[in-house]
Amino acid sequence: MELGTRFTKITRAAGRIRHGLQEKLFLGNLAARRDWGYAPEFVEGMWLMLQQEEPDDFVLATGEAHSVEEFCVLAFERAGMPLVFEWEGEQRRGVDAEGKVRVSVDPRYYRPTEVDQLIGDPTKAREKLGWAPETLFADLVSRMVDNDMALAKGEAGSGSRYPTKNQEPRARNKQHLPDQPRRNQPQALSPAHEGVAH
Repeated sequence: MELGTRFTKITRAAGRIRHGLQEKLFLGNLAARRDWGYAPEFVEGMWLMLQQEEPDDFVLATGEAHSVEEFCVLAFERAGMPLVFEWEGEQRRGVDAEGKVRVSVDPRYYRPTEVDQLIGDPTKAREKLGWAPETLFADLVSRMVDNDMALAKGEAGSGSRYPTKNQEPRARNKQHLPDQPRRNQPQALSPAHEGVAH
């Protein structure tokens, strides 16, 4: 299972920018479209697969795809900083109400093997397992932002800061705390996942 670490990065940045701990978020392909779902619901689907008398293949997905830019718009709006995306040369950027650039594209974050759209068809899981996702995309983003807003508020209040404000793009470093997934945080799943019950 691949967790959407790029998307927790977005909600984490929204919270940290809102609380003055970070200036800007750097991302890759804003046009990439993914089928995101709420992880606990997908785990329930996996459990249902294991209850079947005969092994079978199922796809767990929402059947909807949303772009990274859409994710950013919802996340920053939830954090109280609505963004307007505009073109700057050949790249998109997200600008807040004060005219500050909060989201920028850096080509170094493009993934060489990335596909433009990943979306799953959960029809079989719905018909045979009775499984269907219940958490809407906007609600998923809101849950993630609320969680990271609370963490950023605590970080700002304690005076604790990460090693950098991520004002300049840099390569991912396993030793760098902001790029590590947090425990007990609602996670987005990306892309739609196949589950096989044996």
